[in-house]
Amino acid sequence: MKAKHRFYLAIVVLGLLMTGPFVVTSLLVWLDMKEGERSMLTELLVSRLPVGTMMTLFGFVIGVLVLHRLFKHYVEGLLRMGETLRLMLNANRDFRVTPDGPPEVRQLAEAANDLAQQRDVLMRDVEAQIASAKASVEEEKNRLAALMSELALAVVVCNLDGRILLYNNRARLQFKALAQGPTSVAGGALIGLGRSIFSILEKSQVEHAGDVIRLRLSAGKAPHASFTTTTRGGQLLRVQMVPVLSAGEGTERAMTGYVLTIDNITRSIEEEEKRDQALHTLSQGSRSAIGNIRAAVANLLDYPDMEAEMRERFLRVIDDEVAKRSQSIDQTMSQFSDSLKTRWPLDDMLGVDIIAAAQRRIEDRLKLPSKTEEVDENLWLKADSFSLVFAIVFLASRLQDHYDPRELRFRLSSEGRLAYLDLIWAGPAMSSETFYTWEMESMQIGSDSTPLTLRDVIDRHGGEIWYQREKAAHRAYFRFVLPAATPEAELLVEERHVTGRPEYYDFDLFNFEDQSIDLDRKLADLTYTVFDTETTGLEPSKGDEIIQIGAARIVNNRLLRRETFDQLVDPEMPLKPEGIPIHGITDDMVRGQPNIDIVLPAFHAFCEDTVLIAHNAAFDMRFLQLKEEQTGIRFTQPVLDTLLLSAVAHPNQESHKLDDILQRLGIKIETRHNALEDALATGEVFLKLVPLLEAKGIVTVRQALEASEKTYFARVKY
Repeated sequence: MKAKHRFYLAIVVLGLLMTGPFVVTSLLVWLDMKEGERSMLTELLVSRLPVGTMMTLFGFVIGVLVLHRLFKHYVEGLLRMGETLRLMLNANRDFRVTPDGPPEVRQLAEAANDLAQQRDVLMRDVEAQIASAKASVEEEKNRLAALMSELALAVVVCNLDGRILLYNNRARLQFKALAQGPTSVAGGALIGLGRSIFSILEKSQVEHAGDVIRLRLSAGKAPHASFTTTTRGGQLLRVQMVPVLSAGEGTERAMTGYVLTIDNITRSIEEEEKRDQALHTLSQGSRSAIGNIRAAVANLLDYPDMEAEMRERFLRVIDDEVAKRSQSIDQTMSQFSDSLKTRWPLDDMLGVDIIAAAQRRIEDRLKLPSKTEEVDENLWLKADSFSLVFAIVFLASRLQDHYDPRELRFRLSSEGRLAYLDLIWAGPAMSSETFYTWEMESMQIGSDSTPLTLRDVIDRHGGEIWYQREKAAHRAYFRFVLPAATPEAELLVEERHVTGRPEYYDFDLFNFEDQSIDLDRKLADLTYTVFDTETTGLEPSKGDEIIQIGAARIVNNRLLRRETFDQLVDPEMPLKPEGIPIHGITDDMVRGQPNIDIVLPAFHAFCEDTVLIAHNAAFDMRFLQLKEEQTGIRFTQPVLDTLLLSAVAHPNQESHKLDDILQRLGIKIETRHNALEDALATGEVFLKLVPLLEAKGIVTVRQALEASEKTYFARVKY
């Protein structure tokens, strides 16, 4: 029972003791009277009641009012001050007590604020000393994080249970590109801290590789293993595993986890198959054709005096067979040109990036201005960028030495599987002998030289180069014919403005335990999915629909801003005009987006095996529950509501709206009424509430749920 309720009950009991049974009997009679009878009795009492009794009743009423006012200003004011002080201690160090109420309470508030200010000065000094002591360790961590982030291979670190402890940016993007089915919506493939690698790789293969490593360790051999596996989408992955060993020496070092490097070899396997097919195509029919040619040549040699008509027939046979073989070779070379090129490793690169690199080198080294014209900015090339840029700059230096052009221009286009990169200049005609000399000499630019020739670079790319005049424009160009690339889905990096190390690294996670949901585990030990929805209206039972779901994960007591789910949903109905200014989502934005039948399974997979968190969760969960029959998706995990938890932590605060809680806890966010941003804000609120709840003895999920159910707001239904 709250203090206020206990106070009012005490007043009633005191009044009853003072007035005795007479008051109780009179009250019962009064309640049983009709309106007219009450009026008559009031007149009678006023005219006949003794003055002493009237004064007693009047004094009693005045006393109750005075006590109520004292309670309001002193008791409730002090209770609110106590909550504010706990906020200052645990959640928002910058928060201060508002000096209001009687003078004594205001003085106490001012003294508390002065103490908090002194505390802050001391804490800042301590924090500065700790930061200085940790600086070198943090620098090493940041270097390692940056190194892993930039590795070209996908790297994933797991503990022995297959839980992901670390992963780099390449792994995140590669698995997102491989995503199939529900996980291809919004968040991509399910790679993230605390998730299981077995949702991506076959568990039996990973465990077998671990057994191989243990055998090699026991035999004193280099501990490593590799295997090839397929994804659900049919992609081939080559996986190499090395162990993470405990401290110690020799055989005493136990395997505590493992590092996986993952390479998608689907394309290289396909290229090998194409080469095999090309060889088969070239050899198919060659034996019979060669036999026919050999027979015709033998007859011509054996019978030199044969008739002219017969000789012509044999020559025609030879000519026909040679023509057929030539045509077959041409067709094969055209069809499998990409697969038959030299095996020199070439990278997929944007053509505009190569041109930009060449322009910088030309302007820095030769002081020769350059421009671009008719450049296809989305054209990808297969190129060895260093040698190709060197070749372009080499030609520019030769042009400068012999023809002194005022400027150079670049042009980039494509035709079929070929890309055309043109180096253009205005000047006199060039002889074919001069160009041939440049093509075959070792390239040199000032003091930089290479044993490669221009022809070597072209052959390395399986391409061609030629010189051509544009007579009408009075200019000429060198055309590089290069293989166009068809890269995998471009790996775009969606970055949020965050500080500190990349979030997909947590160097405190090697003691990571199984995160299965146990209601009796500490709040800080579980994995959560904090989410929010934007809807067409506020009445789910009357047909309003979800138009956006946003969510983020909390792992190891950290809000992971890069492991998010953010998806617009087509409600398949017009949006209400009055709601658009609030959430900012228009009909055009949701048109063509996946509907709830597609989005809900993806969201269910994203938050699997986690506790759900939302603000005013009853509202969001009602929308999800109404879709159970339609989608077959049920969310059965526990749900924590930050609105209810705030009421538990701060029962004497008047408002528990999200905006008010954010202000109270000192949390700043960029935007509101966007599902993902609101989810992130709710996650920040939850992390701030955890220590406040622990201070009240609420340390487990079960205790948090039980305390939430006792609040007034838990009675609200949708």
